[in-house]
Formats: sequence, structure tokens, C-alpha cells
Amino acid sequence: MSISETLRQKQLVLKDRFGIGMTTPADNRVHLDAAIAWLKHAQDVTGNGGVAQTYLVKSRHWAPSYPETTGYIIPTLYRYADIAGDDDSRVRARRMADWEIDIQLPGGGVLAGALGDSDKPTVFNTGQVIFGWVRAFEEEQDDRYRDAAARACSWLCDIMDDDGCWRQFGSPMTMAGTSINTYNTRSAWGLARTHEITGEKRFLDAAIRNCEWALTQARANGWLESNCLQDSTQPYTHTIAYAMRGLMEIGAYAGREDFMAVARKIGDAMLAALPADGFMPGRFNDQWSPTVKWSCLTGDCQLGINWGRLFQITGEARYRDATTRILGFVKRTQPLSAEDSNAIGGIKGSHPIDGGYHPWQYPNWATKFYADALMMDMANRSGGHYGLTGQAKAK
Repeated sequence: MSISETLRQKQLVLKDRFGIGMTTPADNRVHLDAAIAWLKHAQDVTGNGGVAQTYLVKSRHWAPSYPETTGYIIPTLYRYADIAGDDDSRVRARRMADWEIDIQLPGGGVLAGALGDSDKPTVFNTGQVIFGWVRAFEEEQDDRYRDAAARACSWLCDIMDDDGCWRQFGSPMTMAGTSINTYNTRSAWGLARTHEITGEKRFLDAAIRNCEWALTQARANGWLESNCLQDSTQPYTHTIAYAMRGLMEIGAYAGREDFMAVARKIGDAMLAALPADGFMPGRFNDQWSPTVKWSCLTGDCQLGINWGRLFQITGEARYRDATTRILGFVKRTQPLSAEDSNAIGGIKGSHPIDGGYHPWQYPNWATKFYADALMMDMANRSGGHYGLTGQAKAK
């Protein structure tokens, strides 16, 4: 590494730690437009319709397309297309959905990791791509998308254990490939979403069984066992938010107050830990105490979305205000101008940049959830409809 590059990296860390040169927060729409532009760029660099997994700051290059997160970026672009009247976002979302069909495995599953990392399917990635196909079907009324989602859901149902837990086909990228993860409730939510467009009872039943199993992992304070990519004694806010979202959305859809109660305990615990300046630590232990001094920006944005949904469900203003507060911090970390043009508009894995969640990277899902949180805040502040799925009642 050259002396100039070493100096550049040291400067980036010091700037983050001392808050030097951080962005002055502006209107949500300014930050949203920049985030969507970054996502579009992350798609363009791959050349195949998928979205690059991450931008690697040290080497200044992009990772290959990532099926999992490309899948759930699709609803974000459709939502933005409606807000901004941006037909380009709609075209891009369709291209992503078509690419996901092209690479779907014959059994219905979706590949683990980025392209080239694995030739095996994995539960979580499959669950996340379902969101893209379901939204594409709702927008385009093209049966190919509904059929792809249904094939994926059938595979997830077939490999689920009788108690509702997925113990096969864990990601080889996390915790030695174990699938015993409570954050798979977010995959179960994909099953419920597909039930909305197919009416297939098997899918909803499986989603409910997974949440019922997840509740066996919950402590009295709402903290969930087996809920991290790497260390379940101190899960990331990222996976805490994943698990909360799945329980909350399936609870709302299926009318299961027990799922909602645990989701709300999680949301309330995270809200109690949110400082006035919006800087949320990135890991928490089983007493809901922070264990690190860096922030997982992805988790921040997801929590903002979850609180926004709790506001929509309960009408309690404290949840709406929490979304605004945590976004106030994340906005400060989003570069709206930068020496490295590939960073402009994106969201880092961690703040400071060398923190413990995807250090020295701009993972595409951080920017995706940021865009969703901004649109959530815009809707809740204006009384508008955010357009999130999973709000209907199961039939």
C-alpha cells in the first residue's frame, strides 16, 4: 500500500471519529434522491441487471451482483418511482426482477452470497428475493413474477422442519452455515407476502409456524436467541431489526397479537437505547445493553422503518419521532459530495468506517434501507401512505 493511500485511510477514520466534514442534514427528498442515484450506479457497474453487493473503499472496486439484496431493492425502486414519477426506477426494478428469474435455481431457491460465491441455495436469500418478485407482480401483473415467488415459497416450505424452524440450507457465509436463526422471520414474511398474491394457505401456515418457533427463542424482555450473523450473545441491530420486522408484519397480517407483542418489546427496548443525537450502538446483549461504540448504519435505518410501522399500527407519536431522530444521524454520514465519486449518496456499513459491521464498505442494503426509512419518514410526517406491503389482513 502506498504512503498516500495509507494516509487517506487514516484520514477517513479520524474524520468519522471526530465528526469532521459530516453532511449537514437536509430535506428528506435531497437525501433520498442521492441514495437512489447511488443504487442505480451500483446496478450499472455490474452490467447484468443485478446490483453490486458492496463498494470496497480500500481497493476502490465493486463486488459482483448480490441476488439476495437485489431482490429487496426492487420494492424500493418501485416505491421511489411512485413518489418521484421516475420511470427509470421502474424499468430498473423490472430488469432486476427478470435477472432474479434468470438465476433462480431449478428447485426454486436462490444462491447464497454474491455471484460466484456459491452454487447452493440458502433460506434467507431466497426469502428476500421473494419480496422483489411479489412487488413486481403487483406492479406489472406479469405471471412470471408470481410463479417465481411461488416456486421459491414451495422450496422454503419443503425444507422447513415441522416445528417451523429452518435448519437446512443456512448461508455458508455466516456462523458455519447454521440456519437456526430467529431473523429468518423476515424470510417467513416473504411467505406471507406470496400468500397475498396467490391465496396459497400453505405459505401463510408456514410463515406462522416460523414465528411460533421464534417465540420459543424469546426471553421475557423480548430479546431473541440465535439472532446474529456472527455472535448471538451480542446481535447486530441489523438482525435484531430483521427479526422484529418479520414478527411485526406477520403478526399484523395474520392477526397474531402474540407476535406483535414481542415485536413491540424489541422496538421499545431499542427506542429506550436511542440517544438524543441518534447515534445507536451496533450490538446489544441480552439485557438490551450496548456492547460496542460504533454504529451499524444498516440497523439504524431498519429500526427507523420498524418504528415508523409501529407508528402506523399504534398511532403513537414517539415511534414516528424515533424514525426522524435516527435518520438525523444517518443523514450526517451520507456523503453528498466526496473525493471518491463511488461513495456519493451511499451509506457505509459502519460509522466510523472501520467499525465492526462491513468495515470499509458501502453495502447496497445499507443504502436500500436508508431510502426506505426516508420514504417512511416522509409518509408519516405528511400523513401519506408509505406503500409497504404486509399491511392487509390475511383472508
